Amino acid sequence: MQKKWWHSSVIYQIYPRSFQDSDGDGIGDIQGIIQRLSHLAELGIDAIWLSPVYRSPNDDNGYDISDYQAISPDFGTMDDMDMLIQKAKELGIRILMDLVVNHTSDEHAWFIESRKSKDNEYRDYYIWRDGKNNDAPNELTSIFSGSAWELDEQTNQYYLHLYSKKQPDLNWENPKVRNEIWQMMNFWLDKGIGGFRMDVIDLIGKVPDELITGNGPMLHTYLKEMHQKTFGKRDVLTVGETWGVTTDDAKLFSSPERDELSMVFQFEHIGLDEQPGKPKWDTKPLNFIALKQVFTKWQLALDGDGWNSLFWNNHDIPRIVSNWGDDSPQYRKVSAKMFATFLHFLKGTPYIYQGEEIGLTNTPIASIEEVNDIESINMYNERLQQGYSKKEIIQAINKKGRDNARRPIPWDGSLNGGFTTGTPWLALNPNYKELNVKNDQEDDKSVFNYYKTLIRLRKENELIVWGEYKELLPNDPQLFVYERSYKGETWLVIINFYQEPTFYKDEDRKVDTIIISNYEDSSEKIDDLTLRAFESIVYKLK
Repeated sequence: MQKKWWHSSVIYQIYPRSFQDSDGDGIGDIQGIIQRLSHLAELGIDAIWLSPVYRSPNDDNGYDISDYQAISPDFGTMDDMDMLIQKAKELGIRILMDLVVNHTSDEHAWFIESRKSKDNEYRDYYIWRDGKNNDAPNELTSIFSGSAWELDEQTNQYYLHLYSKKQPDLNWENPKVRNEIWQMMNFWLDKGIGGFRMDVIDLIGKVPDELITGNGPMLHTYLKEMHQKTFGKRDVLTVGETWGVTTDDAKLFSSPERDELSMVFQFEHIGLDEQPGKPKWDTKPLNFIALKQVFTKWQLALDGDGWNSLFWNNHDIPRIVSNWGDDSPQYRKVSAKMFATFLHFLKGTPYIYQGEEIGLTNTPIASIEEVNDIESINMYNERLQQGYSKKEIIQAINKKGRDNARRPIPWDGSLNGGFTTGTPWLALNPNYKELNVKNDQEDDKSVFNYYKTLIRLRKENELIVWGEYKELLPNDPQLFVYERSYKGETWLVIINFYQEPTFYKDEDRKVDTIIISNYEDSSEKIDDLTLRAFESIVYKLK
């Protein structure tokens, strides 16, 4: 496999609304990101995945785009964007734009034209159908609840929206649509960005009349055309968000000889605490053996034939240290470090979501009035009608709601955590006076400084990037143990996933040294090792 810059990189996701506000309006912005680039340079990351900053009415917090080649006034101007690209470049940091091309906003000029009449030249930019028996064309449902079809009374036809009704789906079968998208992508590539994160890209090949949404028959044809017409000859990273992808699918997306994408986000591990066939709100206890099986399957299946993205958190996923770890004052640090160790020694490109590097936690709420996220609000109203109690619904939102990840970043212990001098668009977690970036940077044993070490280790050791992976104890109910081997050198990663102490005994392997541990005094004796709560140790073997 030809070595690319992104193989050994660590990517940092910024949700700009919540990162840093520079002008006191309570909303994070591009100048705020520029102010905080030094934090990211100190951390050591190589690229920023920037969630959407395009012009948008914000029905879905920027994932409903009304102009792909303009910046939302909430975030600044195109001059600000050009400055961010340049300032980041000076620090050796690339910018990945969030590419949202499954749908637009209903306020996009294309859709405004499209809905005017059935013979408008933009009509076929979107997916319009006649109703059936005074109802929707078929039973497709929106990911944000309800039917995926919305009746537009002006022409008495329905348009498709797999998300909000203010997010009409583009018609990728129309070559004019694809050409518009290629032009837009090249506009951004010409500015010198480092690539794209592609929102729900596995949906663009949908065949709605056959109830096919993900992985439609033309999906890979469209991606090959995209590669050819846009980024194919450029040294950039492309990562697709693909919720239903299998390992075989991922090879189609990311095998270098196929000329599609660099890698995909797969979410098989993220859904392991959800009940099969039910919405994400219906949870169950995490099956740890299954978690290990999923990671090992992906490590082995894509080895040499594709590439893994590695992540726990993003703007849609609640904080991992709260959901699967322990965010109590006693264990938050070691728990957060354990999750970092688990992930960062695997083969693939790690992604850090803002705040993960200091171990930010979920933010429990007591009532729906505290919720901003459209997905959670829609679910709340729908389930109230279905007879669920308010208490049950709020519990589900506290566990799985997207606001958990979207709280503003606490930079210090001052008012509003130094995020804004105004009123923040979404309240910070009340624990910000203790849990903030400044405190973590000043603490040698902090989660932040642990992440710095992990990133430095990846840059200095090709073993982490290219080494073979082998799991050792697949059926252990508490330990995740794996080896990474490269050019005659082997590292052993031992992780206690739980609070309860447990034991590891290995008389065949001999330790050379400890590479990193989330405790100060971890033992070098693996022939009779007691692992404490959430203890994670990486050994170099003799």
